[in-house]
Amino acid sequence: MKMPLHERIRSDFEGRILGGELAPGDRLPIEQELMQEYGCSRMTVNKALSVLAAAGLIVRRKRAGTFVARPRVHSMVLDVPDIAAQVRERGQDYAYRPIRRVLRGAGEDQEEALLAGRGALMQIDGVHMVDGAPLGVEFRLVSATAVPEIVKADLDSVPPGSWLLQHVPWTEAETRISAVAALADEARWLGVPAGSPCLCVERRTWRGTERVTYVRQLFLGDAYDMVARFGPGASAR
Repeated sequence: MKMPLHERIRSDFEGRILGGELAPGDRLPIEQELMQEYGCSRMTVNKALSVLAAAGLIVRRKRAGTFVARPRVHSMVLDVPDIAAQVRERGQDYAYRPIRRVLRGAGEDQEEALLAGRGALMQIDGVHMVDGAPLGVEFRLVSATAVPEIVKADLDSVPPGSWLLQHVPWTEAETRISAVAALADEARWLGVPAGSPCLCVERRTWRGTERVTYVRQLFLGDAYDMVARFGPGASAR
């Protein structure tokens, strides 16, 4: 599916900002320069910049220009991890075993309604495998409005979490961690008795004001941990 030009411009600058190539306070090229660079109309450029501004990534100042926004003063306690990369970094074999993938509407759940908005949800469930054994089971919902490419994405070779991190930069995330007992289906997928202790990680991500995904992950209690490092200059690990 070919990406509309305004989306390509937005994606280009979003990647450069979130990747650190453009720092807070840096000035973006003026509209005429962008029109020349991308071979498009002022309306197309304006549409791309409006989306970036709505996401809080840029600030448009009248008669002054467009600048990369300065981040809000807050700290990310836990980053969004790439489980596949983490496992491979430890020298272990990683695999993702799909359970279910379906495009559907939102149910009666408020979380689903907020995520779907006026569009549909892509439900993607699967099991993270390490050295041939289950590590955790994942239940994920992705907004097909925020991420239309997810509908036809190749998730056989790349797990959905890794695919989203590579293709959809996020600006805000919320993580909730709790201890739970595995329900019957969850226990079956994990290969343990029902009621076994698990670490439950629930995460929501946004791109500006737009909700991107909600995921619920259950990890075997003795197989996974999460560590956050605090202090000046420290980042979550």
